[in-house]
Amino acid sequence: MFELDKLLHLALAEDMGSGDLTTLATIARDLTGSAIVFGRESFVLSGSKPFRRIFELLDPEIRVECLFADGEKIGADVAVFRMEGRVQTLLSAERTALNFAQRLSGIATMTREMVEAMGDGGCKLLDTRKTTPLWRRLEKEAVLHGGGKNHRFGLSDGILIKDNHIAAAGGVAQSVRRAREKAPHTLRVEVEVENIEQLLEAVAAGADIVLLDNFSPGMLQEAVAVAGGRVLLEASGGVSLKTVGAIARTGVDFVSCGALTHSARAIDLTMEMSPPFSGDYCPRPVL
Repeated sequence: MFELDKLLHLALAEDMGSGDLTTLATIARDLTGSAIVFGRESFVLSGSKPFRRIFELLDPEIRVECLFADGEKIGADVAVFRMEGRVQTLLSAERTALNFAQRLSGIATMTREMVEAMGDGGCKLLDTRKTTPLWRRLEKEAVLHGGGKNHRFGLSDGILIKDNHIAAAGGVAQSVRRAREKAPHTLRVEVEVENIEQLLEAVAAGADIVLLDNFSPGMLQEAVAVAGGRVLLEASGGVSLKTVGAIARTGVDFVSCGALTHSARAIDLTMEMSPPFSGDYCPRPVL
């Protein structure tokens, strides 16, 4: 089961180690102040929950206000978060909190760009399992915030017969039949194919969904015609912002894209302290 606090504690420990030496040496413990976070570019927000929680784990009295909801598009230089409390906490948590928000907002932003490029034809954009270890739930939530849809979360969530399964099991038809025999009747069986001949095998064997791997737009159109609505079709491979629109217009039901979670660029977010401050400005000497 996913435990956000455990992940965040590990992230804080990785960055802080035995303590934030710079902050402890320069900032008095009781100095209080405020800060804002903004982006240097427009973006779609995701990750507000881990961002806020990181500060709270260091100091339960810190106040973190998110000025937008996850999934909202925010312009450059617009305040997104406002924090108030001990300056030591604000400075020590800054980098870890920003890392989560930058990474997740990058995924949401890339997803939104692709969804918009696909148009309104009814084709859905899906993510994959190509995620950062232990970040999967957060990254898949970011895809949702960007307007995409989640594929299976893990291996226990569905049957997706890939090329290596097919090679080991003896072929497309054999793999689908075995899966069909053992799968609960409520579970859909999906199989990956590399050509039209394998697509026909998959349909005849009883597949519910066929993943068309690295098909060109022309091949995808042919596959749609051959399938004739008997199975759902998912296009995968070679998907980018430049190609996703043309792929979606071929008539497939889904486009899956691993780049959403393994190649999205982090958003440039920054935190700035905001005077005035109150309390002692100099740290007390350690006795």
